Amino acid sequence: MFNYWLVLGLAVFTEIIWALSLKYVQTHPSPWVIAGSVALSFVNMALLSFAMRGIPAGTAYAIWTGLGAVGVTVGGIIWFGDPLGAARVAFLGLIVVGVVGLKAVSP
Repeated sequence: MFNYWLVLGLAVFTEIIWALSLKYVQTHPSPWVIAGSVALSFVNMALLSFAMRGIPAGTAYAIWTGLGAVGVTVGGIIWFGDPLGAARVAFLGLIVVGVVGLKAVSP
């Protein structure tokens, strides 16, 4: 079971890198950057699909999207100068609480 959670963690990581790569494509378009983004998309979906073999689909998807959203927001703040405010931090915290709760009640 631990392996499925590890794969889900890798899927979250690739989700974050993939989503940030979409922003990077907009600022640095090139065939290689676009190809990298497309490749990350396929890897991302394959990892999520594999993780769902041992984790309920709704739980895996919620964790994948929730942590992906938090990671992309933090990455956007760090690398692209996206705005940071108290409300954004509070709502990101709520997402993390939800993810922890889902993990806590998962079989």
